[in-house]
Amino acid sequence: MNKIAIIIPSRLKAQRLANKPLKLINNKEMILHVYEAATKSNSGEVYIATPDEEIIKVVKKFGGNAIKTSDSHQTGTDRIFEVFENVLKKEPNLIVNLQGDMPNIEPRAISNLVNYMKKNQCDIATLASLLHPDHVNDPNVVKVFTKHIPQNKIKEAIRESTYSPVSDFHRNITTDHTEYGYHHIGIYGFTNKALIKYVNLKRSKLELERNLEQMRALENNMKIHVGYTESSPLSVDTEKDLIEIRKIMDKNEKK
Repeated sequence: MNKIAIIIPSRLKAQRLANKPLKLINNKEMILHVYEAATKSNSGEVYIATPDEEIIKVVKKFGGNAIKTSDSHQTGTDRIFEVFENVLKKEPNLIVNLQGDMPNIEPRAISNLVNYMKKNQCDIATLASLLHPDHVNDPNVVKVFTKHIPQNKIKEAIRESTYSPVSDFHRNITTDHTEYGYHHIGIYGFTNKALIKYVNLKRSKLELERNLEQMRALENNMKIHVGYTESSPLSVDTEKDLIEIRKIMDKNEKK
């Protein structure tokens, strides 16, 4: 049986929204909403990887697993690798890097990704949803591109649990690419070997230019597949995003 670890990198020193993981949404810290979604997916052991004692205290008070990591990591994937290597002794066969700023991610989206990774079809898998017209020109919304599934086929892709090879990631989008561009969701499934390979690669040209660490994998010919989901969890990067997610989650809680 595969041993699976879901590791959520989190830190307080976000450039655009300070102390982001501890912002309250429905009287619960953002990082706890993500942790709870991961545990509800019933997909594997869940860990928070953080250099910050404040986050560790909040997670442990909630009854969760929080691991203290170095404060010198350049990327979130480097942070999860520290937990994978030093705490988990490289034992998990599958490792999920779940971004800690998506408080309304659905547990079934996480389990969908894990189930696909068990098929051993790629090095890395991620998720995407329909790109909203308001987000086409928003650089805070990362886009993922595929050659195989145009947007008018997304319902069929969701229904059949289709995954497609990724051709590119970008913060911007052109008219020529809109048909095959999707809203990228910040979750990555790695095989054991792929994670080890990834962290031993040098940071790539496009990774640095676009500030997208997944470009390192693409530029080194690692096989990334993307699956499709109806849900489109909001990645909270700004105060505006925080206000919006509070409204969304408050509305959902009252249903």
